[in-house]
Amino acid sequence: MKFSCEKALLLAAISHVSRIIPSRSSIAALEGILIETNDRLRLTGFNLEVGIRTELDVDVERTGSVVVGARLLGEIVRKLPDETVTFEMRDKLVMNIRCGQSVFDIASCLDGVSYPELPEVSEEQATMLPQALLRGMIHETIFAVSDNENKIIHTGSQFNWGEGKLVIVSVDGYRLALRRESTEGAGFSGSFVVPGVALREIERLLSDKEDETVKLVLGGRHISFFMGDTVLVTRLLEGDFLNYRTAMPASLPVDVRLNIRDFTAGIERVSLLINEKIKNPVRLLVRPGGVDLSCRTSLGFAADACEAEVTGELPEAGIEIGFNHRYLLDALHVLPGESFRLKLLSPLAPCVLMPDEGDAYFYMVLPVRLRAD
Repeated sequence: MKFSCEKALLLAAISHVSRIIPSRSSIAALEGILIETNDRLRLTGFNLEVGIRTELDVDVERTGSVVVGARLLGEIVRKLPDETVTFEMRDKLVMNIRCGQSVFDIASCLDGVSYPELPEVSEEQATMLPQALLRGMIHETIFAVSDNENKIIHTGSQFNWGEGKLVIVSVDGYRLALRRESTEGAGFSGSFVVPGVALREIERLLSDKEDETVKLVLGGRHISFFMGDTVLVTRLLEGDFLNYRTAMPASLPVDVRLNIRDFTAGIERVSLLINEKIKNPVRLLVRPGGVDLSCRTSLGFAADACEAEVTGELPEAGIEIGFNHRYLLDALHVLPGESFRLKLLSPLAPCVLMPDEGDAYFYMVLPVRLRAD
C-alpha cells in the first residue's frame, strides 16, 4: 500500500471516524482505523454498534489494507506540517509516514482482514432528506435522550414516519422533546429508535447547507445514513418506547407568552446559586402580567421577573411551580423565534413549552414538588 494526500483532508477524515472508536476493546483491531486503498482512500471506525466510513480522493500508487492505532495516527497527522503526507506499508506491517522533513515508522499495525465487517443494509426502504432539516430536528430533541441504561430504549430517539410527516421524539422520564416536519414523498413508514450516541455523531457530520441531502437506508436491525462521502451505520434499539401521544396533557388552560431571551437570562441569573452539589429548583410564580423567578439555596437567595401575556384562569395567588433549571434552559436554547408559550395546569402537572406559532416543536417537562422555604 502507498498513497499521498493533503494533510488537512486526511485529518478531517480521521477525525470523523475516530470519535466512535473505543480506547479499549477485547477485539484489538477495533482500537484502530481500517485504512483501505483502491481507486480512493477509505477510512473506517467501528465499535460493533456504530460504524463510520469515509472516502476521499488521494494519489494511490499501490493498493492494500491495514489497521493503524487510531489515537496515535490522529496525533501524528495533527502535528505534521501542512503539506502532502505520504503513507507506505513496509514489511512486517510497519506503516511509514512522511511529510516534509518529518518521518514516522509505525509498528504493531494489523492486517486489514482482521477488521470486523460493517453491517450491510439493503435498500428496500430508502429516502432522502435535506441535511440541514435532519440536523436541526436532531439538535432540537437530542438533549432529552435518557442516559439511564436501565431503560435502553429511551437512550435513543424515536423516528415516526407517516401521513407525510416525520416526528422525532426523545424522552428521559422527566421531559419529552418532540419535533415534527412535513416530508412529502419520503419512502419510509412506521417507527424505529436510533441510539443517541449515533445521533450525536450524525448531527456533527451533517451539513447546514440547504442544498445538501442525506440518504437514509432502513433495514431490519440497522439503519445507514449516507452524507456525501461519509456513511454512518448503526444498530436500532429494540423495546417499547413511550407512547408520546397518550403522555401529552389533554388540557393546559393557562397560557403564558414570554420573550425567549429575557426569560432565558432570568433563569440563568437566579440559577447561579445552583451547582453540582446544590440542586434546588428554580421557582416560577405565574401571575397576571408576568412571571416571578426565584431560587433559594444554602448559598443565598436570588429573584428576578419577566413580563408576560397571561391568558386563562389563574388562582388568586397565581401558580407557583418549580423546575430543574437545566431542563428549562435546554429547551429555551433550541426554541425558534423571539417568543414562546408556556402552557400549564397546576403546580404538580406537566407543563409544555411551544413556539409562539405553529406546532412543529413541543417540549414537555415535569415540575419539581416544592417545599416551604
